[in-house]
Amino acid sequence: MATMMTSLQSSFTSLSISSNSNSSFLGQRLLSPLSLSAASPVKPAQNPCLVYAKLKRWERKKCKPNSLPILHKMHVKFGDTVKVISGRDKGKIGEVTKIFTHNSTIVIKDVNLKTKHMKSREEGEPGQILKIEAPIHSSNVMLYSKEKEVVSRVGHKVLEDGQKVRYLIKTGELIDTIEKWKQLKEAKDKETTQVAAASAS
Repeated sequence: MATMMTSLQSSFTSLSISSNSNSSFLGQRLLSPLSLSAASPVKPAQNPCLVYAKLKRWERKKCKPNSLPILHKMHVKFGDTVKVISGRDKGKIGEVTKIFTHNSTIVIKDVNLKTKHMKSREEGEPGQILKIEAPIHSSNVMLYSKEKEVVSRVGHKVLEDGQKVRYLIKTGELIDTIEKWKQLKEAKDKETTQVAAASAS
C-alpha cells in the first residue's frame, strides 16, 4: 500500500511539473512581424526613382523629384546653320527654327518633311495636304560654316570684354555675335507680326 501511494505521488508531481512547463511556454508572448520591423528600421533608397510627367499620350519626359523637367544642354541654338550628318536627310543644310530642350530635338527649315492631312473645319472649305517640318535629334547635326563650306565641332571661349561666345573649332569663326542676334530678333519680330496680321484677317 505504501509503495502504491509513493508511486501515485511521484506521478502527480511529474504531471504538475509538465503542466507548469507547458503553461510557462504557452504564457510567453511571441514577437509580431510589426514589432520586428519597428525594431529594425528600413533604410531609405539612395537613388529615388525619377518622376515621369505626361507630355503626350505616347510620350513621357523625365522630371526631377521636385517635378521640374530635366533640360538637356545642346551644342546648337536658335538661328544656327547646321548640316545633317546622319539619317534620311543626310547632307542637307538648313537653319534651326525651333529647339526642344526636354528631349534634345530641333526643327530645321525644309528638313525632315512629313505629310499631314488636314480635315476641313468649316462647311465648304476643302481639306489640305501639308508638308510640315518634324523635329530631329540634335546629335544628328553639326554646325556649318557658309564661308568655308565645312562642318565643325563647337568650342567655347571668353573674349577680352568678358563675353563668353561659341566658335567653330575648324575655322575659328565666331557663332554668337551681337549683329547676328539683332538680325535674328528682327526676323522673329517680323514673323510674329505677319502671323498676327494673318490671324486678325
